[in-house]
Amino acid sequence: MADPARAIAAAEMLQQWAPVAWLRTSVYAYPTLEVLHILGIALLFGTVWIVDLRLLGTIRKGNLHELARLLLPWTLAGFVLAAFTGLLMFTTRASDLIANGAFVVKMGLLFAAGCNAALLHARGPLDDCNTVTRLQALLSVALWIAVVFCGRWIAYV
Repeated sequence: MADPARAIAAAEMLQQWAPVAWLRTSVYAYPTLEVLHILGIALLFGTVWIVDLRLLGTIRKGNLHELARLLLPWTLAGFVLAAFTGLLMFTTRASDLIANGAFVVKMGLLFAAGCNAALLHARGPLDDCNTVTRLQALLSVALWIAVVFCGRWIAYV
């Protein structure tokens, strides 16, 4: 098991690194990161939401496979943007965040959402008539909503 004191000490050292200190103290850098992070989340969640709603039968128009194929690059772009900006924001408050329950839960939920997506796609072509696929789509929606909730709660815990 990891030593919490060592993790906090390492996080505090990271926060003192000059580029990270600049991010934390710049009038424009951190707010810009936050805006880009929210845009990444919106792009990621929005595209996942559309495919999940199609799998659940809420959206009936259009070919499921074509829709998923068209949205996948946008989903990945949203993920990369959210992950990159999130990592940069993490570095500015690492010692606080690793002790923040909402942040820890958010990271666990992100892992669960990623595993759910990986399992969904590993099972083969998407099939909106398959009960397991539909349950995974429902779980996906729930997990991403929970990720957003926890993300907002980080500031208040």
